[in-house]
Amino acid sequence: MTVLDQILKEAGVFEYGIADTAKIRFTQEVRGMCEVNTCRKYGTTWACPPAIGTVEECRGRVRKYDKMLVFSVKCDLEDSFDYEGMAAGGEKFKQVCLAVDQKVRHHLNDYLLLANEGCDRCEKCTYPDAPCRFPELTHGSLEGYGIFVSELAGQAGIHYLNGANTVTYFAGIACDSGEIARMLEEAPAQSN
Repeated sequence: MTVLDQILKEAGVFEYGIADTAKIRFTQEVRGMCEVNTCRKYGTTWACPPAIGTVEECRGRVRKYDKMLVFSVKCDLEDSFDYEGMAAGGEKFKQVCLAVDQKVRHHLNDYLLLANEGCDRCEKCTYPDAPCRFPELTHGSLEGYGIFVSELAGQAGIHYLNGANTVTYFAGIACDSGEIARMLEEAPAQSN
């Protein structure tokens, strides 16, 4: 087991893989899905459009790095209409992302975490009237950046669909390949 394997396993990650950021497609079409505002976050938080900038600006931030570690959390549902299960899965995913973020900061010098869970750290976001209270803890959404998550999962070699009566959430950590390689080579510290 490597340091990366241990971090992801302990956090509750289902699958992970690595994608080349140069091959990730960013489109206004996906951003347009955000603008429809199904999740009710558009224009309300620093982590979502339009606050995160244009699709071109988002592409530039991601492509500052050469790799993206893509990971998922799968949650089982009672049936395909289990809204409570989906909501509970979303909360679980937020906790997994928080745990991964807290652990990787000790191993990565510079990275960008994107997820599809939205930001709700504050009861009321300061957007657009004042700067974000916790910019180091806020991360944008994959979809808000214009990324087709199904394509990204395929590029990373992980499953987008995980069977009937499941919901799967995705996140990505853009970073340099050398830092990922180090985490994949390093053995975890032995505890006494």
